[in-house]
Parts: sequence; structure tokens; C-alpha cells
Amino acid sequence: MNFSTTRDALLKPLQVVSGAVERRHTLPILSNVLIRVSSDELRMTGTDLEVELVSKVSLEGAVEGEATVPAKKLLDIVRSLPEGHDVKLESNGDKIILRSGRSKFTLSSLPASEFPDIDEWEAEVTFELARGELKHLMERTHFSMANQDVRYYLNGMLFEVNDNQLRTVATDGHRLAMAGMQLEQSGLPQRQVIVPRKGVTELMRLLEQDDQLIQVAIGQNHIRIRSEGMVFTSKLLDGRFPDYRRVLPQGGDKTVIADKDLLRSACARASILSNEKFRGVRLNLSSGELALTANNPEQEQAEEAIEVDYQGDALEVGFNVTYVLDVLSSIQGEQVKFTLSDANSSALVEDNADDSALYVVMPMRL
Repeated sequence: MNFSTTRDALLKPLQVVSGAVERRHTLPILSNVLIRVSSDELRMTGTDLEVELVSKVSLEGAVEGEATVPAKKLLDIVRSLPEGHDVKLESNGDKIILRSGRSKFTLSSLPASEFPDIDEWEAEVTFELARGELKHLMERTHFSMANQDVRYYLNGMLFEVNDNQLRTVATDGHRLAMAGMQLEQSGLPQRQVIVPRKGVTELMRLLEQDDQLIQVAIGQNHIRIRSEGMVFTSKLLDGRFPDYRRVLPQGGDKTVIADKDLLRSACARASILSNEKFRGVRLNLSSGELALTANNPEQEQAEEAIEVDYQGDALEVGFNVTYVLDVLSSIQGEQVKFTLSDANSSALVEDNADDSALYVVMPMRL
């Protein structure tokens, strides 16, 4: 194996695939990136057996071959080289030699034959959309995913396809976030799959906020996203995702409309003196006003009040302020709408100008 390219051309695909590499894995090969070289293309692969990332870059006059190299060391070396410099890589037995200018690095290599490949699989549902649209959907829901919950199916994001609809849903049992959009294709079969937390995180890192089309393919146990120069593949989580439709509060008769930025600022200030463990904040609603109160075991207290559009009966309800702030940060519009029933029922939260996303926050006793 022998090829030459520029430092910048090598750095980008290396940064892409390094996100999937597990540095502290029991299998040493998984700390490496697989390099496959043909006469006109460099193909890099990184995986942790759950997520696989493949990135490609064009070459000229390369000598074919394949090898694996420690991903972090190679990335650190390439990143540290001066911009615009040429880089030459060649294999020599169980070593990889990298040269650039007057710099030379000799790295250990493991056999490419030991590098794991995700088994071949067939797509059951395939569709296209702009990568910025998918990134937007995921950004509006990802914060509600569970983290290391024993209910492993909550440690990821639900992707639901039905006819011409794509929906993402995430919940940790205390809150729920849901966002949807219409696809150009119609007649797609109904399918629900759960993408694990790491897959969601990596995909959000990789997707650009633009209109470039990507292809999404969903199989029995995998999801694959193809973009220009990059292929992302993730295993799916087993298990049955909760029926999110049953979680959506029904029949709420108390509606509050507030300025999103005012409410977010008030919540952020009140949170400073909230209980560090439970993060509770008390909301007191009266005609035209929302008062927020937070206190902690040190007998400290924060009080805030803002004007809101509310004409119902007085109501006091408690929420985890972190959950409320997460929702307010994901809402795009200027106003937020809360629909409530009583102090013991979940709140339905919406962007007052956009109903494509819904949020549910469970109350807490204070």
C-alpha cells in the first residue's frame, strides 16, 4: 500500500471515521482505523461493533493495499501537520510509515484481515431527504433520550416511517420529545426502529445543516445513511419502544402562552438556587402571570415572575427545571404554549407557531 495526498484531504475523512472508534475496547483492532487503497480511492473505516463509519477520498496513482493503523495517533499526527502539506503513507510489513516534509512517523499496524465488517443486510425501507432536515428532527428530540437506563430500549431514538411521514421520538420515562416531517416519497410501509444513543450522537455530529440529499436505508437490524463521501451504519436496539401516543396528555383545559426567551431566562435564573439533586421549580399560575419559585436545602430561594397569556383558574405545579429548559432551547419560535390539566398531570408543550414537534414533561412533587 502506498499513496500520497494533502494533509487537508486526509484529515477530513479521518475525523469522520474516528468518531466510531472505541479507544478503550477489549479488542485492540477496534482502536484502529482500516485503510483500504485502490488505484483511485482511499476508503477509511472505523467501528466499535455497534456503529460503523466509512469515509472516502479520491486518489491518483496509488498502490493498492490495506492495513489498520491506531486511529487516535494517526489523527493527532495529521492534525498537527501544517496546512497544505503533502502526506505520503506506505506499508512496510507490520508498520505504516507516514512522511510529510521533513517529518517521518512509524506506526504499528494490525492485519486488515482481523478488522470486523458489519454483515451484509438488505434494506426494507429506503427514502431520501435533505441531511439538514434529518439533523433538525434529531436536534429537536435527542435531549429526551435516556442514558444507561435498565430499560435499554429507552437509550436511543425511535425512527418511525409511515407512508410519507418520518417521525423521531425520544423519552427517558420522565419526559418525551417528538418531531415529524413529510417526505417526498409516499406509500412507504410503516416501520419503527430504535437507533442507539451513540449512533444518534455520531449522526448529529456528521450531518451538515444544508439541503444535500442523503439516502436512509432501514433493515431488520441496521440503519444506514449514505451521504457524499460518507456511509454511516448503526445496529438497531432490540425491544419495543413505548407507545408514545398514549403518553400525550389529553383534555387539558388550561392553556398558557409565554414569550419563550423570557421564560427561559427566568427558569435559568431560578435554577441557580434549585435543589442540585432534584432540580425542582414551582410554577404558580394566575390570571396574566406566571410566578416561579425554587429553593434548596440551604434555605435559599429564588423568585421570578413574568407576564403570560393565561385566563384560567389559579394553579400550582412543579417541574424539573432542566427538563423545561431543554424543551425551551429546542423550540424555534418566539412563543411557547403549555397545555395543563392539574398539578398531577403531565404538561404538553408546543411551539405556538409550529405543531410539527410536541413535548411532554411529567410533574414532580415539591
